[in-house]
Amino acid sequence: MPRIRFAAAREVFEAFPALSGEVRAQPSGEPPMAYLRALAAGETPEDALTFCAYALRPREAVWWGCQCVRSIAQIAPGQEDPCLLAAEEWVRQPEDERRVMALRLGGESDRRGATPWLALGAGWAGGTVSLDEGGYLASRPDMTANAVRTAVLIALARVSAKERGRRLGMCVDGGVRLMQHEAAEGP
Repeated sequence: MPRIRFAAAREVFEAFPALSGEVRAQPSGEPPMAYLRALAAGETPEDALTFCAYALRPREAVWWGCQCVRSIAQIAPGQEDPCLLAAEEWVRQPEDERRVMALRLGGESDRRGATPWLALGAGWAGGTVSLDEGGYLASRPDMTANAVRTAVLIALARVSAKERGRRLGMCVDGGVRLMQHEAAEGP
């Protein structure tokens, strides 16, 4: 089964109406990978990161986001924080117990960093999410994509302008590989 769930870029925008406010380029009928590459080469290449987070299935989007944040922030094995580990563990074993643990860790952490957003992305990938008042609400389909997008953009904002373009390109390339089933590692 393809990891990308849409045949045309326009379908991503139709599935996630909020995307129109987050990506400057107009949706088109071209295949998502071609659209993604065009965004990466455009005036606001960060739009490619946003589009990729929405175009991938939630589990693949979280994995992609984890790999992007690891690469951008240069997080080596053994240097992970609990949020990054929880998000990656959920990707490897997408059980509800792991999803809830990631949600809890992400919610309790400082959201000025990238990794809590990855944990939230995993936590919001299905099921219910807890409300502060003790109630529960079903997660929305766009919550994971938005959290992953936020994580990658926070990480990218913390690198030098000199490195920014190269690291952004690496993330786009990783998203394309996931879409094409060429990822060497993954979920």
